[in-house]
Amino acid sequence: MVLRTRHSTSSLDLSTGSGTGPFQGPSSTNWRRERLLRIGISDGDTPTRAPTTDSEEHIPSETTSLYPNSSPNDYGTLPSFGARASDLHLRRGRPPLPNVQFRRTLSATVISPVSISPTLLRNTLSWRVSQRPISAYDAPLVNSRTAVDETDINVRINGFRVWYSSFSSIDWLHDTIKDSVRFSRLRRGKSFRSHLRLVLDKSLGWIIVTVVGFLSAVVAFLVVRSEQWFFDLKYGYCADGWWKAQRFCCPVPDDLWMSSSDEGNCSSWRAWSDVISSRIRNQPSSTFENDYIEYFTYTCVAILLATLSTLLTIHLTASTSFLTRKESGVLSPLFVTNKDDQEHQPSPQSKRKVLYYAAGSGIPEIKTILSGFVIHGYLGARTLFTKSLGLALSVGSGLSLGKEGPFVHIASCVGNIVSRCHSKYENNEAKRREILSAACAAGVAVAFGAPIGGTLFSLEEVSYFFPPKVMWRSFFCAMIAAITLRFLDPFGTGKLVLFQVTYDKDWHAYDLIFFVMLGALGGVYGAYFSKLNYRWTRHVRNGTWIKDHSVVEVILVTLTTALFCFLNPYARMGGTELVYNLFAECKSGSKNMHFGLCVQEPGNLDHIWPVVRAIFMTMIMKGALTIVTFGIKLPAGIFIPTLGVGACAGRILGVAVRYLQWNHPESTLFSACGDDKDCVIPGLYAMVGAAAALSGVTRTTVSLAVIMFELTDTLTYAVPVMLSVLVAKTVADALEPKGIYDLVIELSQLPYLDAKHEYLWADFSINDVTNTEVDTVCLDRPNTVMSLRDQLQSLLNAGQDDSGFPILRASRDREGMRMVGYIGASELEHALAIVADDPDGQVQFETSYVRAGHDIAASYSSCIEQGPEDPLDFSVYMDEAPLTIQSNSPLPLVHQFFVKLGARYVIVTNTDGDYEGVIDKKNWLAFLSGLEEKS
Repeated sequence: MVLRTRHSTSSLDLSTGSGTGPFQGPSSTNWRRERLLRIGISDGDTPTRAPTTDSEEHIPSETTSLYPNSSPNDYGTLPSFGARASDLHLRRGRPPLPNVQFRRTLSATVISPVSISPTLLRNTLSWRVSQRPISAYDAPLVNSRTAVDETDINVRINGFRVWYSSFSSIDWLHDTIKDSVRFSRLRRGKSFRSHLRLVLDKSLGWIIVTVVGFLSAVVAFLVVRSEQWFFDLKYGYCADGWWKAQRFCCPVPDDLWMSSSDEGNCSSWRAWSDVISSRIRNQPSSTFENDYIEYFTYTCVAILLATLSTLLTIHLTASTSFLTRKESGVLSPLFVTNKDDQEHQPSPQSKRKVLYYAAGSGIPEIKTILSGFVIHGYLGARTLFTKSLGLALSVGSGLSLGKEGPFVHIASCVGNIVSRCHSKYENNEAKRREILSAACAAGVAVAFGAPIGGTLFSLEEVSYFFPPKVMWRSFFCAMIAAITLRFLDPFGTGKLVLFQVTYDKDWHAYDLIFFVMLGALGGVYGAYFSKLNYRWTRHVRNGTWIKDHSVVEVILVTLTTALFCFLNPYARMGGTELVYNLFAECKSGSKNMHFGLCVQEPGNLDHIWPVVRAIFMTMIMKGALTIVTFGIKLPAGIFIPTLGVGACAGRILGVAVRYLQWNHPESTLFSACGDDKDCVIPGLYAMVGAAAALSGVTRTTVSLAVIMFELTDTLTYAVPVMLSVLVAKTVADALEPKGIYDLVIELSQLPYLDAKHEYLWADFSINDVTNTEVDTVCLDRPNTVMSLRDQLQSLLNAGQDDSGFPILRASRDREGMRMVGYIGASELEHALAIVADDPDGQVQFETSYVRAGHDIAASYSSCIEQGPEDPLDFSVYMDEAPLTIQSNSPLPLVHQFFVKLGARYVIVTNTDGDYEGVIDKKNWLAFLSGLEEKS
């Protein structure tokens, strides 16, 4: 094998330093930007920045962009189909960003110091605390200590990858090959130490999911205890210990457990009405005055808690505050840089709105991340802290939201943090998603006390890649989480969740008629709830003045909720408390009447009507408030409010059926009851109605049914629940094909590829989606550092930051272009930053090939042996075997490439093998989105 001996004039030391070599970690984005912009500019040609106008200065808000453009997309990740890459034509000779100011430096590797400012000190301190050394993404596979003959051919041909930047898709194929090579190297060792490392590697996944399950339960315990204290704070405080919630300040048997709004005869609990009246008048006030004081304090504390939650969410988890060294696309003229380093301000027009990572339930974003989308910081420690504390505050405020959905996000944060402690998962995004799938199961397990249901929920709803190994680990992680939470006992009752109930009676055949009715009602509610919430978010929340005043929106929603819900005893309850009482069975002789839900004379209309009316009003208020609450800028789940609405409808129907059975026991319909007056269980109807409503909103089926089985500790009611869930999903799909999570993904323009959706391809062909105008790197012409920089800049200016360049060579007959390889934009940016001191240097791309009697000559070998001697050989970054497909292939085959193989891009060739164009994942998603609109 003959190796080239070209020497670079670069003074850059590629073997040492942080983030300066081919196999080092990412360097500072500002450092890369300055080096790339300086290519071809002498020291005397330093450009100056054009003066800015007042319109360019603005404060980051919900509409502040990360990478601004004229596109109205929330994330800017789905380009509009039909907008071809005509903007990608090479514009050589264009001056590189004349409106950007950067400082002189004495050398390419030293940046002049900046003036010390409080902002700089704060940023530096934050960097010291949050940052840690980051290794190059593929460095463990190829480094200077690896012998040439140990460099696997799969690694060499597949190419070297750098880190993934935010809002980009991962390369499932590359990560799979990478892990296969890593594992095969572990198996080669024959020593005892090698065998020990192999055993540890096989056990590492189980160790991590054990830790994730344990920590998820601990965090859930802290959130539940905090939420109880915040919720009771609206009514008073405990004199024996201010940190105690009411149920721990005044412990009572579980079957006599009282409401948070009724202090009973407990002397330790001090209501705010008593405290305030005694301070003002030194004597007790009348009941009328106490009611007004309670009303006022309840509303004020609720607004205070919700405001704190949204302030934490907005100021701690805005996506603009999560710019890391792993970001790429620094050549974009609108790239957000450090204000202390460069006075560069983005344009007011937005391409991506600011995303608040702790807001909402997080399940739509988790689904997108598990499908292969990268959002740096979304699963980080800061988001975990804000989500946990903000969730306790928002639920404690009494808003119509739940904490069960956000537990999935919280557990995923724990899984991400723990898994990154080892390079096996730190440097492999595909492997890390296996841990995240297990963490999602643990999140549902601690939310509902249902480890089996959590595993199935992860499989059915959120996970994209779920092989048997992941299923076993998910089940084990969920089991550890449930066991840990059981020992921690967050409610002091020995139950994992507050609304865990049991029933003593069985269901009858006539019940199936009413269960089908509940299923239909749940489907109708789920479909129209999704439609109304979608329209409210799109036309009101994002289409009026509210979009720029998120805190005001939260205050108004909280004020409305407090003013209306306080007047209704059932609406005033906490979400889990309401569901628990609606699910409860009224037992004869029990002193617990569940706040009047257990009617003494079920056959007397005068007795049941006040209860039915109160439950009906609660259902209307909860349903309406949830529509406007879900989507505000604070942590909020959808499970508990939906369960509450469905349980109210089921309880009303159960009371009505019981009324009929009491007054017409001789009817043929109730012949199975005989003389049993307690034959009908309204609580069972409430549980079935709750399952139907939740299925209609989220479109989950199997996992939801299993969760309900685990909540009731029996399979007796399997058939009623399964029947109502299936009917609800069928009706909801007929009225609105997409569930609430899919609609949130659509609103946010997240690049989620739904593997379960079936498309109508009509008369479209592969040529309708192929990008034939994408810029390419042609090996038949000189490719200098400066020319490649200009090509990269053109690509980024067109918004194709998650794309790359096909590398072509003219065919032998000179009538077409043959595919040589493919290099991603991030890899090219990293490589150009290293050789930026040699703008006229000729960049080389060489392929691996086999000669008779010779071993494989790979670009990896060249890079490893020559190291800093040949930094202009970019072959190490080139994918020599990209997925290709012929232009006469059917579109369903292209779809399977992206769905089943997890392709990031597909190269299109004609029947002769000549290059025609590229289909990348984001353009494919835009094409599918257009198909849905036309169908």
